[in-house]
Amino acid sequence: MTLTDSECKFVKKELRRDPNSLEYGMLDIMFSEHCSYKSSRPILKLFPTEGSHVILGPGDDAGIVELTDELALVIGMESHNHPSAIEPYGGAGTGVGGIIRDIISMGAMPIALLDSLRFGPLEDQRSRYIFEYVVKGISDYGNRVGIPTVGGEVEFDENFKFNPLVNVVCAGLVNKKDIVKGIAPNVGDIFVLMGGRTGRDGIHGVTFASEELTTESELEDRPAVQVGDPFTKKMVLEATLEALEKINVVGLKDLGGGGLTCCVSEMAGKGGNGAEVELTKIPLREGGMTPYEIMLSESQERMVFVVKPEDVDALLDIFEKYELPAAVIGKVTDTENLVIKKDGKVISELKTDTLSDPPIIERKAKKPEVKEEYIKLEEIEVEDALLKLLSSPNIASKKWVYKQYDHEVQIRTAVKPGDDAAVLKIDDEKAIALTSDCNSTFTKLDPYHGGAGAVAEAIRNVVSMGAEPICIVDCLNFGNPERPEVFWQFKECVKGMSDVANAFETPVISGNVSFYNETEGVTVNPSPVVGVAGLMDIKDIKTLDFKNEGDKIILIGNTYPELDGSEYHKVINGVAQGNPPKVDMDTELESVNSVLDIIRNDKNNAITAVHDCSSGGLAVALAEMAISGGFGAVLDTSKIPGDNEKLNDTEVLFSESNARFILTVKNGYAEEVLSQINAPSSLIGSVKGKKLIVNTDLINLDVDTLKKSYSGVIEKFMA
Repeated sequence: MTLTDSECKFVKKELRRDPNSLEYGMLDIMFSEHCSYKSSRPILKLFPTEGSHVILGPGDDAGIVELTDELALVIGMESHNHPSAIEPYGGAGTGVGGIIRDIISMGAMPIALLDSLRFGPLEDQRSRYIFEYVVKGISDYGNRVGIPTVGGEVEFDENFKFNPLVNVVCAGLVNKKDIVKGIAPNVGDIFVLMGGRTGRDGIHGVTFASEELTTESELEDRPAVQVGDPFTKKMVLEATLEALEKINVVGLKDLGGGGLTCCVSEMAGKGGNGAEVELTKIPLREGGMTPYEIMLSESQERMVFVVKPEDVDALLDIFEKYELPAAVIGKVTDTENLVIKKDGKVISELKTDTLSDPPIIERKAKKPEVKEEYIKLEEIEVEDALLKLLSSPNIASKKWVYKQYDHEVQIRTAVKPGDDAAVLKIDDEKAIALTSDCNSTFTKLDPYHGGAGAVAEAIRNVVSMGAEPICIVDCLNFGNPERPEVFWQFKECVKGMSDVANAFETPVISGNVSFYNETEGVTVNPSPVVGVAGLMDIKDIKTLDFKNEGDKIILIGNTYPELDGSEYHKVINGVAQGNPPKVDMDTELESVNSVLDIIRNDKNNAITAVHDCSSGGLAVALAEMAISGGFGAVLDTSKIPGDNEKLNDTEVLFSESNARFILTVKNGYAEEVLSQINAPSSLIGSVKGKKLIVNTDLINLDVDTLKKSYSGVIEKFMA
């Protein structure tokens, strides 16, 4: 049990008695970091949560924003880090299943998945194994349920060797009039449990996720990993959507972390009510299960519906048609208590607000002492550096990953994986852009600017597609919050993220905090994964590939000598140190608003490509555009915005300064476009031939050579 001494005293004072073993188990999971957010709640209040598009902010299974007069977007993000470290295939698959259920439980049809993944180096056999089976788990689950996995990101670093990170975004569409919430507001309403039968898998899943891993975890904690069933999930999805269409569903919630205990107590608590559950009514997968096991089980593919008594039979008829186990398991009461019965006898009685609203823990935060000495690093010929960077697994093509995903199912995908963001059509005129981004190295070196940079980059990525950012979701992956240095990282990171979110008036509507990502003293680099959704007209969709011979290349945003923590130094020197790129809110706003205005007012279709300039810097961004389009380019770095005299060639080409975009413009329109940009910008070259040429003598490489370096890197490791 993970309850602290002070929490045990609090519980005894609240109950005026000692809890029994079942109640201790229920309190244990609800007081876990994973369920209660007892350390992070005070800090998360920094995030802006309201905006012009927001229908529902944080507090339910997912957030909701308005897209059109009729349609809304339901979106959320979850982590499944610990389970994926123990059992990568099942851990990743059930992570996908959990976030899909979150979207379904709001009444929405899931239309897209994105995965943000972090692993140890591919040279390490165990890291390759975890990588392979996490991707396979995500692929098998999403493909079988029929939801396209349209985007994401992958990072490899020694730091994630023992603690891989598996974060998944899911987005869905719902008619605004059909939105349903996870609440039980009316006394006398009935709880109906539907879906997979309850078994012994996943018991202590949330407490396991709220502790550090050890070298023994792979054996000891395997029973805490849930077992997914995508085929049952497909039936659950179809049955839920039909029930929502035909029945007056008052409340709906999935059974994820914390199982029945979490689901029923939270639904009743949000309605200001109590609940009564009869254990003998719950469909079980295994014989002889104890009340403790039933209430703590996190078996997958289960949903709880709250309906009026007169609607129960019609609801059960729908579930019977889909051959899904379903049963009336209890009712909403006016007691404000969660009462558990077995054969009509009360075996547990706890206040719903005691379960669903545990006390906050005020953690200490302390800035770590910087002991490392700054190492003078070498620089190599820029041509060699570019080819090495393109062959780095963190930059090279991720085709090995996304070719395993069905990203075309549901036929909404307008821009497929491999661009700055995915784009999906939502009707004949509108589309959404979706992305997830993070730079864990920058966040380790400077949590404030690392967190701010993650939000800024995600915003730039959806803007590059032509979309206006309308909401943010996040998954904040950190070490043990009981360590003051880790909690300081968390606080600083959230401050940076919230400052950018406020500057762009882009609210954070849903998210997840994953603490305790440590194994025997090895703490993960702080990794704030940021998902952003943007809304756009279909006619404004842009992509990154070079399109036409003769198009002019414009760079927006200043370049600074900001190589610390860059991919260049990680690849060439094997080190990450110093001060990462800073985020300037005004500069970000200038660049982003300029690009959006240009795209929206592009009556001549003059803008032919847009690409965010980030990891790997200007040289890598240009190479990606050349590889994708099959055209070369001729560039003059003396024209780039910024103080060129203070930059050497390496800094010009590989600095990862923020607030930068590369645009290509049809010949004859460059001056007109430049006059519309309210940010530092200049014409730096043209699309030309089949070579990438920079300053004639700096870089002179065939596009085919670039492509060979960029392609097949991960495939060679995974052969």
